[in-house]
Amino acid sequence: MMRLALLFCCLLAVVNPLRAELVIEITQGSDNPTAIAVVPFAWGEAGVAPEDLAQVVQDDLRRSGLFDPVARQDMLSRPSTEQEIFYRDWRATQTEYVTIGRVRLVDPQTLQVDFEVFDVLRQNRVLQGSETGPVSEARMIAHRVSDAVYAKLTGIPGAFATRLLYVSVTRVANDRDFYRLTLADSDGVRPIVLLESREPILAPSWSPDGREIAYVSFETTRPAIYRQELATGQREQLTNFTGLNGSPAWSPDGNSMAMVLSKDGSPDIYLMDLATKRLTRVTRHYAIDTEPTWMPDGKSLLFTSDRGGRPQIYRYDLTTGLTERVTYEGPYNARARVAQDGRNMVVVHQQSGQFHIALMDLQRNRLQILTSTALDESPSIAPNGSMILYATKSGDRGILAAVSADGGVKFRLPSREGDVREPAWSPYMGRP
Repeated sequence: MMRLALLFCCLLAVVNPLRAELVIEITQGSDNPTAIAVVPFAWGEAGVAPEDLAQVVQDDLRRSGLFDPVARQDMLSRPSTEQEIFYRDWRATQTEYVTIGRVRLVDPQTLQVDFEVFDVLRQNRVLQGSETGPVSEARMIAHRVSDAVYAKLTGIPGAFATRLLYVSVTRVANDRDFYRLTLADSDGVRPIVLLESREPILAPSWSPDGREIAYVSFETTRPAIYRQELATGQREQLTNFTGLNGSPAWSPDGNSMAMVLSKDGSPDIYLMDLATKRLTRVTRHYAIDTEPTWMPDGKSLLFTSDRGGRPQIYRYDLTTGLTERVTYEGPYNARARVAQDGRNMVVVHQQSGQFHIALMDLQRNRLQILTSTALDESPSIAPNGSMILYATKSGDRGILAAVSADGGVKFRLPSREGDVREPAWSPYMGRP
């Protein structure tokens, strides 16, 4: 019965793709963004292109906060080849880089985008590339173009061709909430409802290859951990113990999962071997140990514990079994997430009674508060480490927001419908 309900929800998402779609609102950008023109891409077939891919690229670059795209009405020309570029026209609009592209159908199901980036000052080409994929994934092809342009001009890998998980909550007339676990592109477009329930859905997380997710659902009236394949929708219930079943976190190799269980008393951290379902208890403490997350090398876990009197971040070494406290600044630090370089950790940090997103350099033990809103939670780091997505409040509504790792770039992603919470940024995804 549950699988039928799940399939029905997925079909609803296809029929009504605007459901709970996120809207990008940039609130703060770089002080000195790079002026770049993304010229509308030439379409090599008769008729109208299936998607304005240049607009997708332009929006991606603007959302990063590091680029200031030239408005199309200010473009003095719209070249699609190098020979059609007149650098004096672009210098007149103080444009630093020009991106051009050509789109064509390789066959009825396959789209190819050839693109180039030119340095206006030096009058030379700095990037040339090509991206191919299914016509149905035209926007993802454009996101990969954005990644290539962003990487070339910033020296940082792009993360536009990734996906987001989040939970949206809609209150209905009988005062009961509808919870939807939703998958969307990194810009909030193309939302697909993976699961819909009258009971809470919590703590979505990604497998390291991006092919599966895990989450907590109360659909059986008590919390249970599920894993689900994105391609097929097939799911598996991993736990249903008495008490707390929460905070699933995939290991970097994808072979095991850290989780929080209270089946043996107080909440502790456990590891589950996903092949055998064998459980190993990691922590044994009368305090509350929760919110595990893996260090990228897979050799240790970070978790939140109040064993020192207030919630702080601790590290458990899987080789030695030793536990050490990591955070000391402030009365409250929780929900740690670590960037792929293993150096930066983001946490929910309390200061003056308010909860902010903060970044801690684990090598220097230096903590920097990144947000100024009052009730921020559930941080998730982009796979390139450049942005942190988190949940916050706007008035009485829950929204998602993002801030760059240096605090200089900020944008919001409010939903068209209901509250949104519990964001999880995917790892780099395989090509469709």
